[in-house]
Amino acid sequence: MPLNPESPLARLMNAPVKQGAVVWIGLRIARRAPLRVVGAARAVAGAGLEGDHYSRRDGNRQVTLIQAESLRAIASHLGLDDVSPLDLRRNIVTAGINLHALKDRRFRIGDAVLEASGECHPCSRMEETFGVGGYNAVRGFGGITARVVEGGAIDLTSVIEALR
Repeated sequence: MPLNPESPLARLMNAPVKQGAVVWIGLRIARRAPLRVVGAARAVAGAGLEGDHYSRRDGNRQVTLIQAESLRAIASHLGLDDVSPLDLRRNIVTAGINLHALKDRRFRIGDAVLEASGECHPCSRMEETFGVGGYNAVRGFGGITARVVEGGAIDLTSVIEALR
């Protein structure tokens, strides 16, 4: 049941979101293939990031994003000093923005407009990557998935801002 838009909770959830920044970009050229770290990518409307294997699919998981802050939390849960974005296999690492605050919103990232489409839950591969407990270390910290609404360039100078 949707929230009454006039309720105090709805007003809080629709309040402005602090801008963030892109700090890392990776493309998954094929399923299970190593990610290719890039300085820039082109988002294609209705498809995803050019050169990423998910860009051939129409759906909700066109682009995956995770917070740098979540990487530190996951590392802490694993007893590690750090966790590489390569281990989580997300497309974009952000800093300074709570990605979950973008739920049900469109947002600009560089020249592109994306729409949050869901949470990016961990998969069993986290046990392969991190060992026993890897899946649970990532739970709640896996980031979000998004659809590309308007294509455009995204690079390491890109700002992320929620749209009204």
